Amino acid sequence: MSQVITEQEPDDELYEHHRFVAGKGQAPLRVDKFLMNLMENATRNKIQQAAADGNIFVNDVAVKSNYKVKANDVVRVLLEHPPYELLLTPENIPLDIVYEDDQLLVINKEPGMVVHPGHGNYSGTLVNALAYHFENLPMNSSERPGLVHRIDKDTSGLLVIAKTEQAMTHLTKQFADKTSEREYIAIVWGDIEEEEGTIEGNIDRHVKDRMQMAVFADGSQGKHAVTHYKVLERLGYVTVVSCQLETGRTHQIRVHMKHIGHTLFNDARYGGDKILKGTTFTKYKQFIDNCFKILPRQALHAKTLGFEHPTTKEFMRFDSEVPQDMVECIEKWRTYSKSHTIEDHE
Repeated sequence: MSQVITEQEPDDELYEHHRFVAGKGQAPLRVDKFLMNLMENATRNKIQQAAADGNIFVNDVAVKSNYKVKANDVVRVLLEHPPYELLLTPENIPLDIVYEDDQLLVINKEPGMVVHPGHGNYSGTLVNALAYHFENLPMNSSERPGLVHRIDKDTSGLLVIAKTEQAMTHLTKQFADKTSEREYIAIVWGDIEEEEGTIEGNIDRHVKDRMQMAVFADGSQGKHAVTHYKVLERLGYVTVVSCQLETGRTHQIRVHMKHIGHTLFNDARYGGDKILKGTTFTKYKQFIDNCFKILPRQALHAKTLGFEHPTTKEFMRFDSEVPQDMVECIEKWRTYSKSHTIEDHE
């Protein structure tokens, strides 16, 4: 919640709903177009109306919709009511709790569940469920109860939740200091040449498509990001890999794997929901469609999670089963790749 700009709005309390910092490479762009690229479920009319009402600020000055955003500009949308995500409604949503004590809990998130309320998702989230099941969870730096880290909506797997201020501070520091352990299992397009490797490259918002992240390998912008990968199984046109996160940037595995030419299988946001490797046969296209139906999301699961317990100082490591949709998809590929090699040798 932000009380802002007393010189502009002396009588009103305004709340920050959105805040974006234009990248170093930002070419001049109208603020309404800039915000359209960044805000899901926002129409240009609504953005222009917000500007007309004096609710769009750049570098703490109210601007009209034709203002040209430049590199490093801080663009904010301020409204008279708090963001919906701050008006948190507890909801009785079942949680798959893997471990719990008085300091923390570890949950196994199912695919399709949004971690916290945000644009277009104000209910049914993990945070709504946590607010129902637990009282007085500590707030993180973004005013979200219990959350130490997050995983994407369509990614499944393990998350640690802090139940006390001490746990929040201790666990957050471990993630920042890169001493926590996080291993993901992914299915990616293509046959990765190396058995293992490391992908390094800064990650920031894509210059043109603001819903995507992109790699800036020259380090010109973005945050440092490192992913270590290891091939688990080669299945012809796809590969099953284990990815160890050294850093935890938004969409890190998804964008890093795409960067080396191996987009995640059925990752719609990064183009993995199209046939990127394989043949032109109709039967193959049908096979891929069937795989997409079995696994209607990006093939990514947060399998293992390790961290030092905030009070006992014991290193704890948790492991989860790869979910059924990914297992079935891998089995289909196994069957296909076996029969495919037979066909090749006939």
